[in-house]
Amino acid sequence: MAKPYLKPNLSAESWAEAALDAIARGGVSALVVEPLAKELGVTKGSFYWHFANREALLDAALELWERRETEAVFAKVRREDPRLRIEALFREVTGNRRTSPLYLALSTASNDPRIGSAVRRVAERRLAFMAECFTALGLGEEDARRRAIMAHALYLGMLQLQRDARHALPRAGEVQRFVEEAVALLTPG
Repeated sequence: MAKPYLKPNLSAESWAEAALDAIARGGVSALVVEPLAKELGVTKGSFYWHFANREALLDAALELWERRETEAVFAKVRREDPRLRIEALFREVTGNRRTSPLYLALSTASNDPRIGSAVRRVAERRLAFMAECFTALGLGEEDARRRAIMAHALYLGMLQLQRDARHALPRAGEVQRFVEEAVALLTPG
């Protein structure tokens, strides 16, 4: 007989998603199986059906995060005009409420080799994508890379402000203008 409180179609990705939420809320130390099972409305047995241990769940969560923070984001912002692509990327990565605390939590825990590797891969992929955008605007390779670094530094600074001084950031209605101004500072002509 099926137990109504069990969710029979709970996938490994559902666990990974819940793990990312837990990390965003409380850092990597908040990734604890029993509370996640309770949150998902399942038993710990469901966890062990998908994962051997907490580290395997962390690996799955990092893989999901990495995929979403690179190729999935780039697919959303892909446009013909590289300037609009840069604007869309800024809006996409700064407009998601979970993105900021999750990125900060993972980067804070980057002394763990697995987490550090994932954070570095995401940063490198973002830098490469931004450099491609700046190159498409007519900049040379070195200048495009330098501007990509500045853009990423601006993004990281915004994450810090979202956490530490939210009041200093533009209000919801001003974000578009802020993004346009930031892109104008970073792009030629």
